[in-house]
Amino acid sequence: MTLNDTIRALRRERGMTQEQLAERIWVTKAAISNYELSERNPSPETIIKIAGVFGVTTDYLLGLEDKRSR
Repeated sequence: MTLNDTIRALRRERGMTQEQLAERIWVTKAAISNYELSERNPSPETIIKIAGVFGVTTDYLLGLEDKRSR
């Protein structure tokens, strides 16, 4: 799974809107949409924030490991 697919899947699993996720990590709804559409990549700092919101590792978000948590 790619980063954009993982972000979208985790957000939907949690029943969050793009706007709700954006508010939690201090970016715009448009930024979340761009991440999910692979039009932009989140910064390393944003990846860390997204991982924290969903309780997963950054390696899981990036598709480097299958295990969600530490």
